[in-house]
Amino acid sequence: MTFHQLAFKNVTRNKRTYAAYFFSSMFSVMVFFVYAIFAFHPSLSNENLGNYVSLGMRFAESIIYVFSFFFVLYSMSTFLKSRKKEFGIFVIHGISNFQLKLLVFLENMIIGFGATVSGITAGLIFAKALLLIGENAIGLVGRLPFYFPWKAIIFTFIAFLTLFLFISLFTATILRGNKLIDLFTGSAKPKPEPKASIWLSLLAAVLLITGYVIALLVRKEGVFFAMIPVTIIVSIGTYFLFTQLSVSIISALKHNKKLYRHKTNMIALSNLAYRMQDNARIFFIVTIVSTVAFASIGTLVGLRSMMIDSMTSEKPYAFTYSSKKNNVQEMKHISLIEHELNKEKLEYKKLNMPAKNETSLRTGNEVTLVKQSIFNQYAKSENEETVLLKGNETIYLPYSKKGVDQFNKNEKITLKESNITLDPVKAITHSSFPLRRTSFNLLVVPDLIYNKMRNTEEENYYFFDVNRWQETRSIGNTLLKQITPSPDQAYSFSSLAVDIGKTNEGMSLMLFVGLFIGAVFFVAAGSFLYFRLYSDLDDDIRQYNAITKLGLTEKELTKVITTQLALLFFVPIIVATIHGAIALTALQHMFEYSLIKESTLVLGSFFLIQVFYFLFMRTRYIHHVKRALM
Repeated sequence: MTFHQLAFKNVTRNKRTYAAYFFSSMFSVMVFFVYAIFAFHPSLSNENLGNYVSLGMRFAESIIYVFSFFFVLYSMSTFLKSRKKEFGIFVIHGISNFQLKLLVFLENMIIGFGATVSGITAGLIFAKALLLIGENAIGLVGRLPFYFPWKAIIFTFIAFLTLFLFISLFTATILRGNKLIDLFTGSAKPKPEPKASIWLSLLAAVLLITGYVIALLVRKEGVFFAMIPVTIIVSIGTYFLFTQLSVSIISALKHNKKLYRHKTNMIALSNLAYRMQDNARIFFIVTIVSTVAFASIGTLVGLRSMMIDSMTSEKPYAFTYSSKKNNVQEMKHISLIEHELNKEKLEYKKLNMPAKNETSLRTGNEVTLVKQSIFNQYAKSENEETVLLKGNETIYLPYSKKGVDQFNKNEKITLKESNITLDPVKAITHSSFPLRRTSFNLLVVPDLIYNKMRNTEEENYYFFDVNRWQETRSIGNTLLKQITPSPDQAYSFSSLAVDIGKTNEGMSLMLFVGLFIGAVFFVAAGSFLYFRLYSDLDDDIRQYNAITKLGLTEKELTKVITTQLALLFFVPIIVATIHGAIALTALQHMFEYSLIKESTLVLGSFFLIQVFYFLFMRTRYIHHVKRALM
């Protein structure tokens, strides 16, 4: 057998141990390759959205590549630690330190090459289906035909082969020679009783509670400024939670004699403290990686819902047209809009609302003013609140809740152009008045005050209320080609269906990119758990073998294994779910928009996937243990 054959045999013989690492690496390569297929697609270079898609895919590739580097590096170090006894056998048979390093290098390259080729192959197999899914997700239906992605293949192959080559050289270089006795007894050495510092345990609780409280209490812009400090505080608290606080809690449970001596609890709790201490770093990594996946996908799903809802939450108007005094095409454009609606046989109602724009002397912001009679006429038609103003009184119609918070009725508003001072009476938040959509600062003033602004130019606003406005996107696109942007800003035209479509496309692109990145993170988190599980399998089998000889039944053994695996799989995910829920709640406070539905959907989906993964791994693990004990 040649040296290269020995390396290949080692990889195939240890396929159980290498399986999760291989498939996770392959999945990372496949996702990277899929993004490359989109990034290099010839159709994307010819349109504006295509440029954004290409840019988004390259951004996603860079994140996956950096993450894959650290993932592979950590996986390699885990494997090297679990193979000390195997290395000891090689040393007995006369392998030199250089040959051992060469063997590790060759094994890593075999796995890396196999994962790269398999990932690209899997990507090619599913390329057509993924292009169909992608073009629907990002709003490029029918515009991304299948092509042979030779650029993507070469780019992915070189990128990941370079990554595996660098890491293989790095791990082989830092591989240290150990004493023979250490190689054989490395994992069999008796472990000291796990001990935890009471002060560090308390610090973990204090840090987590502090981080959570800050995240839940801050509002609006404060969430952004609190984000980094809270992330640092919670991350440190999470680390001490697994290394210190968990051990302290288990020690306290062991001191409860009634609980400790109940059925198989003695076996579970005795081993649990050791497992928590051994797995602390894995739990920490899995928790942080899972939290990033939960929070990022939850944020993207929430932002998409928020932006769509903000455009459709109040009474939606299919088309909005504004015209200044110098616009000679006003009637022509209005006729075009009516003609297109009539051609499609869509029922509509046209609203015409004149308004004037002035500047607030105090803030320098533009203020839109509308007559009381115009506002009341609309309010009556919609069965909404009407107003009765006297003298220089004014009513504020805020664009959003943020505007209500900034409203102060004690502050008078002086208009720069007309030098008129207005007395704010109140803010009306529950109004579907159309002009609220066109101005951040809309004021209703008495007709007499409005007419005094003789030197202020009046602007006409037209709103088209269409019952089936969702069907007006094609009309909107047609009209946008005919009503081209005004060079002197004499008029403006917008289509709600077109605007929502563009928003949907942009957010869907971000979600499509983020979903796969989150999936890579989550799969990697599952792989970390798999590594830990199977690296401890031989030690666990020896322990279970000794316990069964003392009279432990098969049913009790299954219960003990299930309890220990459930803790391994669900403790970090539950902590990550809590972290993710707090993060999404903070985001909800920043945007002042409920993300409960989106948070439940995202966190619930990930948790359900973890349950299926746990059930699958539990079945496989119990099968391996029972087969070894027979």
